[in-house]
Amino acid sequence: MLELSILGFLAEEPLHGYELKERIRALSGHVRPVSDGALYPAINRLVAAGLLEQHTEDGASAAPRRVLSLTERGRADLLDRLRRPKQAEVTDHVRFNTVLAFLRHLDDPAEQAAVLRRRLDFLETPTSLFYRDGAPVSAEEAGDLFRQGVLRVARATGQAERAWLREALGVLGRAQSS
Repeated sequence: MLELSILGFLAEEPLHGYELKERIRALSGHVRPVSDGALYPAINRLVAAGLLEQHTEDGASAAPRRVLSLTERGRADLLDRLRRPKQAEVTDHVRFNTVLAFLRHLDDPAEQAAVLRRRLDFLETPTSLFYRDGAPVSAEEAGDLFRQGVLRVARATGQAERAWLREALGVLGRAQSS
């Protein structure tokens, strides 16, 4: 997801490393913080792969800063990642939000809709965070105030997300037919 975030933000404009790190931090927040020890090796891999280019500019103080931009190959890689997100990028809420944050870079409403349908299909599969004897436990069956809270919040969040996904798919469907 770090590489997707890097490519996605650089598709919008060239950035220096600190700006990029701050945007990634704002997107993933405290849930998945990004460290310099993860960010800069990822940037170096993407540069080595020809997906990013870099140049040095004078910084606000005496220290020069490395400005990164997306190459055409990097843009093609970003679009491919968005068209075909990995299963974990569809099933994990934080990872899916990262995909969603950059999905606008796909120009084709049908491709955007295909990604949203995968998420909706996943969300419509019955599941629970807790199980008893192999069967999913509902909030009403949890028997524990705190697990009831976890399950009720998850249910409400899931309902809201499914409603938004259906609405977005309707908008994209109308865009495809016009």
